[in-house]
Amino acid sequence: MILFDPTEHPHKRFNPLQDEWILVSPHRAKRPWQGQQEKTPADNRPDYDDTCYLCPGNIRANGIANPDYEDSYVFDNDFAALKNEIIAQPEVASTSFFKFQPEYGICRVVCFSPKHNLTIPEMEVSQLTKVVQTWIHEYRTLGAIEEINYVQIFENKGSIMGCSNPHPHGQIWAQHTLPTKVAKVATQLNAYFQKHQRTLLEDYLTEETNAEERIVVRNDFFTALVPYWATWPFETMIISNRAISNITEMTKEEQLAFAEILQQLTIKYDNLFETSFPYSAGIHQAPTDGKEHPEWHFHMHFYPPLLRSASVKKFMVGYEMLAESQRDITPERSAQLLREQSTIHYKKQRI
Repeated sequence: MILFDPTEHPHKRFNPLQDEWILVSPHRAKRPWQGQQEKTPADNRPDYDDTCYLCPGNIRANGIANPDYEDSYVFDNDFAALKNEIIAQPEVASTSFFKFQPEYGICRVVCFSPKHNLTIPEMEVSQLTKVVQTWIHEYRTLGAIEEINYVQIFENKGSIMGCSNPHPHGQIWAQHTLPTKVAKVATQLNAYFQKHQRTLLEDYLTEETNAEERIVVRNDFFTALVPYWATWPFETMIISNRAISNITEMTKEEQLAFAEILQQLTIKYDNLFETSFPYSAGIHQAPTDGKEHPEWHFHMHFYPPLLRSASVKKFMVGYEMLAESQRDITPERSAQLLREQSTIHYKKQRI
């Protein structure tokens, strides 16, 4: 009988947030790569681009001019996926196979900075703190609308992640119903809290802190780690050390600490392959349905696609689409690689 070695042998890991399993195949990290190589985009953008729809003073596609903003700037998405209008449920009844319902929502764009050539890891902590405060304001304002029951804050960084404009920005989609993935997490969090009277991530963070091997960076208020069940090669999650249900509960100290760890984690990403590291990232926090949600514990996910270098990405195809998620490099190894990176951006190291 061969003794199990998690660094060599295929095994499955359970994701308690999604009630799903992931297949880990660490031996496959040694296979040669002859697949697609992504083109690394040139990073020589000016701090202002007169053709950019998001730069200060420029006119967007709908004919509206942006103000000469100096910090973060928020506006309703000109091509929103959801519409800010109440639509009555049609009289045509849904059937068991053809179910539908109108969905109400508001989509906004958040420009992080007026400078066209910045990204989060290249921004100052003071600038990022203002972004955090903007997120707080939007979560509170949108969540106060009666028809809005969930506010999703997220960022797609890089053309490889489908970002159509390189200007530093994110989005907020606020809607009436809980999105499918959020609803799954809500079910898992509630079940755990009802059983233990503590949040799932509170107990998980305690175990990760004791283990230490998957922690990337931390401060007095937040911890960034590679989840034990991570799917993407360099997936990470920032968890508040204190069990808060949403971003509005952050103290001034926590807002600053959140900005600091955002900067440090994304600098480590950029330093890993010395490139502007692409990702999709988003905050998971309590619904805004007017109810108390002690089961929710504030956290932020980062899903970067890069695997071996700035030009080789992970593809979710075949087995992942038909069976379940799978990864090659172990979460422990990816955490180690990220942890070893400096918190000084590689561009500044070259100066």
